[in-house]
Amino acid sequence: MTNMNQDKQATYAALDAWIDQHFDEEVQFLQALVQVPTDTPPGNNAPHAERTAELLKTFGYEAEKHTVPEAEVKAYGMESITNLIVRRPYGSAGDAGGGLTIALNAHGDVVPPGEGWTQDPYGAAIEDGKLYGRAAAVSKSDFATFTYAVRALEAVARPSKGAVELHFTYDEEFGGILGPGWLLANNLTQPDLMVAAGFSYEVVTAHNGCLQMEVTVQGKMAHAAVPHTGVDALQAAVVLMNALYAENTKYQQVTSKVPGIKHPYLNIGRIEGGTNTNVVPGKVVLKIDRRMIPEENPAEVEASIRAVIAQAIADFNAKGGYTGEDAVRVDIKRLLLANAMTPLAGNKPLVDAIQAHGEAVFGEKPPAVGTPLYTDVRLYVERGIPGVIYGAGPRTVLESHAKRADERLVLEDLRRATKVIARMLCDLTPDRLTARIKA
Repeated sequence: MTNMNQDKQATYAALDAWIDQHFDEEVQFLQALVQVPTDTPPGNNAPHAERTAELLKTFGYEAEKHTVPEAEVKAYGMESITNLIVRRPYGSAGDAGGGLTIALNAHGDVVPPGEGWTQDPYGAAIEDGKLYGRAAAVSKSDFATFTYAVRALEAVARPSKGAVELHFTYDEEFGGILGPGWLLANNLTQPDLMVAAGFSYEVVTAHNGCLQMEVTVQGKMAHAAVPHTGVDALQAAVVLMNALYAENTKYQQVTSKVPGIKHPYLNIGRIEGGTNTNVVPGKVVLKIDRRMIPEENPAEVEASIRAVIAQAIADFNAKGGYTGEDAVRVDIKRLLLANAMTPLAGNKPLVDAIQAHGEAVFGEKPPAVGTPLYTDVRLYVERGIPGVIYGAGPRTVLESHAKRADERLVLEDLRRATKVIARMLCDLTPDRLTARIKA
């Protein structure tokens, strides 16, 4: 037993050493990825996939390019999506050899930079040990984490069977349906376990669901000099918004039992309406985002919000005496329904391995928790594929400035996360993994 433990420790040390020796190269790989914009919207992400495939080819990795049909992408509200799969089989016959397949998924699409940057959002500049740029932390960083973890594994402790797949996809910001969802729906992959890009030191095993809706409030335009001849859609929208925001007070009483997740929340993220300052607004469009804790039923949540909206508009019409053609109307369109991610029992080998090596590499055991975010990992879990979220990131999401100005990644966090993933892959050899799952 002592000799076995010594052998394992020697292997871990060799993996760590390989990563240290190639770390400058890993950083340059990440810089090249950050320097290709993937603002979503508009969502023209195929060029980044092409660049990624070129870089991977220099390592001897052939990336399968799975291009989503243009019509589907356009209807979805984006411009181009090419998802990548890199298959690394370790069986003697060039396949998994009867072992299990572990997928590592990261997304390349990202929200636009926005304002307030002190660094070039696509410059990938390094300052004080941090790499700056949009997607530097979430989640192009884990293109690098996962790629170099696999390279280290193959250089130091290549498995005798099983397989690892790299899934680099381009639809997380819009919900994942045309990213990993599209790969899974088209039977292009069916891994046994998966790890998705992380955004903090934690091992995330659960996350919130999300319902996004577009609400159109239709009134009646009129000249501002004679407002009584119209019906102000904005005034109706204010009543509606107040009713929706009031729900947040009720949501605070609905708490989740999942560590890291508190309670539901509703946000009105976008408002459009009116035609000019001297015109009574005839139409206002709201976009709302409702975060659902794992314990909630999405159908019931949507029905409840629709009821709140209907009642608010009915109250506005009644108070103003608006009837018939003068009555304010409302149309509701569901934009996104992302189910919550709930832990599957089969994720225990992943959690155990990441926690053990996280403690060894970072000096602190990462907790296994839920997060109030939602991700496309749920699409794997919904198909019965146990998964967790872990990769390069800071102690908290806020520290990375993800989705804010001056997003940055501490390079030492990238180095350490790569070591944890490489060690985890080494641990989860097919024979041992099969035994642990069956146990």
